[in-house]
Amino acid sequence: MKVAKKLILGSAAGLLAIGGAQAADLPVKAKAVEYVKICSLYGAGFFYIPGTDTCIKLGGYLRADVTFNGGAHGAPAWNGDLGQQNRYADYYVARSRMALTVDTRTATEYGVVRTFGQGDFQFTTLGGGTFNPNNLATNLGNNPQLLDTAGGGYVAVEYLFIQFAGFTFGKSSSAYSTPWNGFPGNINSSLLGGNNTDTGVNNIQYTAQFGNGVSGSIGLDDPTVWNRTAVYNLSIPTAIAANGTSSNAYAGVHSPDIVGNIRVDQAWGLFQLSAAAHEVNGSYNTLGASAVPNNLSEISGHPDTKWGGSVMAALQIKNLPTGAGDDIKIDASYAKGDTKNVIATSGTSPSFAMFGSSGFAYNSVGFGATTDGVYFPGAGGTDGIKLTTAWGVRGAFNHNWDPYWSSSVFGSYSGVRYDGGANDNIQGLGNSTAKGAYCAAFALSHPGQAVVGNAAGAYTCNPDFNVSQLGVVTRWTPVKNLTFSAEVQWFHLDQKMSGSSVFAATAPKPATLYEFKDQDTFLLQLRAQRNF
Repeated sequence: MKVAKKLILGSAAGLLAIGGAQAADLPVKAKAVEYVKICSLYGAGFFYIPGTDTCIKLGGYLRADVTFNGGAHGAPAWNGDLGQQNRYADYYVARSRMALTVDTRTATEYGVVRTFGQGDFQFTTLGGGTFNPNNLATNLGNNPQLLDTAGGGYVAVEYLFIQFAGFTFGKSSSAYSTPWNGFPGNINSSLLGGNNTDTGVNNIQYTAQFGNGVSGSIGLDDPTVWNRTAVYNLSIPTAIAANGTSSNAYAGVHSPDIVGNIRVDQAWGLFQLSAAAHEVNGSYNTLGASAVPNNLSEISGHPDTKWGGSVMAALQIKNLPTGAGDDIKIDASYAKGDTKNVIATSGTSPSFAMFGSSGFAYNSVGFGATTDGVYFPGAGGTDGIKLTTAWGVRGAFNHNWDPYWSSSVFGSYSGVRYDGGANDNIQGLGNSTAKGAYCAAFALSHPGQAVVGNAAGAYTCNPDFNVSQLGVVTRWTPVKNLTFSAEVQWFHLDQKMSGSSVFAATAPKPATLYEFKDQDTFLLQLRAQRNF
């Protein structure tokens, strides 16, 4: 009996020991780990990079655009095959883009250190409005859109900058620009009349805050892409082509553009004054066709460098009685030798060559050459570079009908002027004017100049021109961050030539009689965009 009792007690003790061991080996519920820690210092969407005190925000948008009778992103049919409306012109152009933005911020004893970058993954209709084999350059450096083939596309880089203690280093909007750049209310990237650096220019700038919403910025911009149009050497044989333009004879960059602004931000809106200084320089006095240098170029000398510049005044008015969130944005610009700050798009500054109907000629045509300056070296020349004058005004009224629907009415009016008169003598003693030199070069490929009247083959020369735009866009936002837009735009070229001339227009147009006449075009742009 005692033996049995000992066995039972021993077995019980053994079971308890085993059970205790098993209990000790059971996993203990771990404390929850916060893998993503929200950063509320800089607004919605930021979170801490694990293991650091740096906050990051990932964002961007996905956008699909279709333009009818225009180029990608709403460029009017103002030159090229679209301007001619020939068989190579695309009646519609589509572009799909995903923009990815990365924004990081870190608090330091010097203030916030910020980095920002944006890459655009996009695919556009090949040629961006034309399928003319002469315009689809085989060199990718001349035409990156050759990457827009089946399964292709490319990545474009917009903003890439660092901000620290009031300084900005990298690719950002110029200190000259307004907060809205070239988009006071439009969705197209071709509203002329003022500056636009919406995808960034390489620069260094400093912004000082003076209090009460008053600030000032000064910067140095790289002018190579964003701040130049063209300089024409009008002594080149057949300098002016059939479309009224010439090859670019700009020299290399010797100085950055010096830019700055004074700005007032208040509850009622914004007021800004901007100024820029821009170097205008020519390469050589002697150049071959298409402004290509030859063995005589270096010993021929060059025109003296000149400095031009521009000024801009901008105004935004908020809290309008027409509705919550409504506003008016407007800016006015004047430039001398800095035409890019007036005839500006999200890309290069356009020159204009538009064809239309005529009552007596094969076609009518309107030309507009966009330059920073022209020069005609030699005796009776233009005494160096003659700077081009430009001015413009643009703006928009933006109205919210309700939380889902909104509309904007926008417009612009711009002018480009060349000094002097068409008949200024460039062959005699003394110096010609820009207009006299241009018209003499124009006459070499467009016979019949300076004959008074409207007889066939007779015209008066004047390279001055005005351009105007008017449009309306309506947006529908059925859910947050998803917007559908439709924009209609009218573009008018008010050219100053009169009469007609027999000349060889750019192929496929024939060599025949053309009437110089103002031109108009319309376009429709549709967009779907999802922000994230």
